[in-house]
Amino acid sequence: MQNEHGLQHDLEKLLIQHASRRQALKIVAGLSIAPLALMGCGGSDSSTSTSSTTTSDTSTSTSSTSSTTTSSTSTSSCSVIPTETGGPYPGDGTNSVNGRTVNALILTGIVRSNIKPSLTTTNTATGIPLTIKLKLVNTNSSCASLAGYVVYLWHCTASGEYSLYSTNVISDSFLRGVQVADADGYVTFETIFPGCYSGRMPHVHFEVYPSLTLATIATNAIKTSQFTFPLATMNNVYTDSAYSGSATNLSKISFATDMVFSDGVTNQMATMTGSNSAGYVSTLTVGLAI
Repeated sequence: MQNEHGLQHDLEKLLIQHASRRQALKIVAGLSIAPLALMGCGGSDSSTSTSSTTTSDTSTSTSSTSSTTTSSTSTSSCSVIPTETGGPYPGDGTNSVNGRTVNALILTGIVRSNIKPSLTTTNTATGIPLTIKLKLVNTNSSCASLAGYVVYLWHCTASGEYSLYSTNVISDSFLRGVQVADADGYVTFETIFPGCYSGRMPHVHFEVYPSLTLATIATNAIKTSQFTFPLATMNNVYTDSAYSGSATNLSKISFATDMVFSDGVTNQMATMTGSNSAGYVSTLTVGLAI
């Protein structure tokens, strides 16, 4: 997998366009790292598969367990989630590719739960099934649920590529979607487990908006962040053949050396249930100071 522009280019772009002071400091620190083969864009020369993937039945469930319906009101679970960079491939109207503005938020059908199909082609992203459940809560109001708030979520393919940007999937728009929080503050996305590309721990990006009307461009977002998964889950997933190269990439990085998660993942670590054969469910409480 190759990055079309290189880590230096992407990071300089992030410093200028996306990063907060906290993010900028982390990115500057990361510049001492040798240029990576891939930084978010994914450069695999293999085409995205549109057929089902056979998953391994030998993997076991992770040791982490979670409740996906009970709202949490403890201090730790109601902490404000850190602001993180949206990266160079957000598809939220803030940058362009080949002279065209990339904005998945204005695509017909982008408000959806199942984000595996592309909205712009007939292709579908394949990999081990993953259900993502995020619960939005107000840290300034006793962890009250934020019904009606909106989440735009995106992540890479099993081979580490980002739709709308990476060469092999530039015409696709899968693994991107918008959901409105229900009465209990939940948004749910049906997707696949993201791959691990060189230089980053596996992660999922998301932005939060106060309403669906405002969820058309990133400048209206009230929070941009990322979350990740337990190492045990990732080690299980990456035994599957759909994730070629992910296990090797994962072995060369850690949360301590990741440019985003190196300052801790306390409020950004999803809890997991499931297995490779049955698929996984991840849950995370997203605290916002409203």
